[in-house]
Amino acid sequence: MATKTATTQTGTDRLNIRIAPREKQLVEHAASASHMTTSQFVKLAALRSAEEVLADQTRFILPADQWAAFSEMLDRPARIIPALQEAAARPSRFRAR
Repeated sequence: MATKTATTQTGTDRLNIRIAPREKQLVEHAASASHMTTSQFVKLAALRSAEEVLADQTRFILPADQWAAFSEMLDRPARIIPALQEAAARPSRFRAR
């Protein structure tokens, strides 16, 4: 019987993984030390890791002075680079005609 805690809810989907005996023992020991079931511990660790990976791709944090410098650069007018301007003007095989 599954139990609910403040941080986890019972789900309906399963996630099966293969793990070496020593790794399983380590995870079980850590789960026990955290007062969680192995499933709760693995689920929480996987979710935290997933959130970190996705956060690294969608947001970043800068100190106030670096944010001000970054914002200033974004607000500057675009530089005209002749080689890029010429490349953009050429017909493309990938653009619809």
